[in-house]
Amino acid sequence: DPLQEHTAPITSVAYSPDGQHIVSGSRDKIIRIWNARTGQLVTDPLQGHTDYITSVTYSPDGQHIVSGSEDKTIRIWNARTGQLVTDPLQG
Repeated sequence: DPLQEHTAPITSVAYSPDGQHIVSGSRDKIIRIWNARTGQLVTDPLQGHTDYITSVTYSPDGQHIVSGSEDKTIRIWNARTGQLVTDPLQG
């Protein structure tokens, strides 16, 4: 079913600035990017956090996704490719 790929509770969701995509973060430590119209995944899962994801949001220009986690890191991802842009920022 669309929008049902997470295996644990979802903790944060956000629309992309253009309204085309939705990003979700979960207690399963995974970030997923969805097509807002169809509900289908548009990239492979964004993986790297080692504990629950507590926050996800898009940058104002929609180019990046920023995530925060109980692992005490902030990660910045390329919203199109799903790749990490920088090393994790330690909090």
